[in-house]
Amino acid sequence: MFDIIQYAITADSIMKAGRFLYSQGWSPATSSNYSARIDDGHIAITVSGRHKGELIAGDVMVVDLEGRAVQSQARASAETRLHTVLYRMFPDVGAVLHTHSVKATVLSRAIPPGAPLLLQGYELQKAFSGVDTHENTLTVPVFDNTQDIDALAEQVRQWFTDHPEQPGYVIRGHGLYTWGKTMTDCLRHIEAFEFLFDCELETMRARQ
Repeated sequence: MFDIIQYAITADSIMKAGRFLYSQGWSPATSSNYSARIDDGHIAITVSGRHKGELIAGDVMVVDLEGRAVQSQARASAETRLHTVLYRMFPDVGAVLHTHSVKATVLSRAIPPGAPLLLQGYELQKAFSGVDTHENTLTVPVFDNTQDIDALAEQVRQWFTDHPEQPGYVIRGHGLYTWGKTMTDCLRHIEAFEFLFDCELETMRARQ
């Protein structure tokens, strides 16, 4: 059983995140999904098909770390397993956000198949937890889009087992996943990624 008060606090953080991300154009309409940890065995996650700029308490449900609904008849996002795999791998992760911005979508399609996005030399890399210099390289894997979420979750698990320090990934033609110890950390990561995606796209245009 989960703590109702902690659920309410967690759900409120998700609703506020949704309004912010929608206002930035990073989560249009009913796209995207967000989650936050309630305790060691439960997360709050957005219900499938809800407008992310208009979330209310009933749009955030509870699932266990296997993705099973807890005290709810609602349907969680089809991508719930992409959230739970991260909470199981990283006990200090407190929030996971998945967005569908134009820049993340376009840039992911421009990366050659099988290659990651490499971010290096940007001062804003220091916005990511654990990064203290622009000289580090952030390696952002680009996974192919698929409707086989179990297979994709296993790819995520394998890659981040070997690269636990990297803060996110993109799905080709789809969007960004990132996480943090708190919702504030996670939102900071989203903003940093969006800035860096913009810089990469502008660099590509300048080279043409």
